[in-house]
Amino acid sequence: MKALRKFERGVKKFRLEDVSLPDPLDHEVQVRVEFAGICGTDIHIYHDTYADEPPMTIGHEFSGVITKVGRDVKNFKVGDRIVSETNAEYCGECVLCKKGRFCLCDQRKAFGQKTDGVFAEYANLRASNLHLLPPKVSMKEAALAEPLSCVVHAVMERSTILAGDTVLVSGPGPIGLMALMIAKLYGAYVILSGTSMDASRLALGRELGADVIVDVLKEDLSQVVTEFTRGRGIDVVLECSGSGPAVNAGLSVLRKLGTFTQIGLFASAVNVNLNDICYKEINYQGCLSKTNWSWRRTVELLDSGELPLEKLISHVFTLDEWEEAFTVAEQKQGNKILFDTNAQRGNA
Repeated sequence: MKALRKFERGVKKFRLEDVSLPDPLDHEVQVRVEFAGICGTDIHIYHDTYADEPPMTIGHEFSGVITKVGRDVKNFKVGDRIVSETNAEYCGECVLCKKGRFCLCDQRKAFGQKTDGVFAEYANLRASNLHLLPPKVSMKEAALAEPLSCVVHAVMERSTILAGDTVLVSGPGPIGLMALMIAKLYGAYVILSGTSMDASRLALGRELGADVIVDVLKEDLSQVVTEFTRGRGIDVVLECSGSGPAVNAGLSVLRKLGTFTQIGLFASAVNVNLNDICYKEINYQGCLSKTNWSWRRTVELLDSGELPLEKLISHVFTLDEWEEAFTVAEQKQGNKILFDTNAQRGNA
């Protein structure tokens, strides 16, 4: 089968290979990957700025159909449509594992990062990680379940948003646009900020319900916030860009006793004005990955049909076209970029 693999440490050490896939282990299922999405983490792995353990198949966002089941698998069968949590390995014994926070376990290995992932025609996965898809959810839409579960964790578990709150979503990429959608479900007013490079994404954000969009290179974010909130300031910042200037801008417009949730990850260290956190008694919190609860709630949200996720999908490529796909992703030419992993070139 075809698989996109990082064959050694280093920058751009990716290639499409023909590999064999063994039968699934007793606790695993074998899945035909339908669609798989490029994540910012994959870009970091491509540029060797993220911890990884090659050789391995890349990719962790996907939807699939079960084709084989291991001997001990009881709750799934051939033909089931599924999505999956990304915990390939974890100790199961530490305090965090006992709390169900496997993503924070020191021994955790995520597939697509430290074990074989899903930029391939087929993959073997732990059955305990799987979630069954409701019948009306499309496979394209389901391929966005993993990033959505991260946003659900950040917004619904880690943050507190009340109807009538004003929320600043910083960064209009796929994660930011999902955060916008969920904030609107709570009845919040949303200001979406980005730069001139994000013009098409900001426009999509307006279509998805943003009350105000701000190009921070052309407008004064502080002035816009002051006018919109009548001087009260932002109640909740959802920082999705992973940009130092965006962090400081968000801190400056956040009201006293407000909440700042850092969702975007940084490529390198940033300088942050910590005095704002102290003087305003801001609740500043980090957020990493997702939980089993956020996965279950994600599947419920997919089933509800309240989130127009397919509007985020701008490109679909074959695995043969992976270099073009990564170029589009790096240059932010679209929104969510998927591989149709079983399609032939030109037929995606």
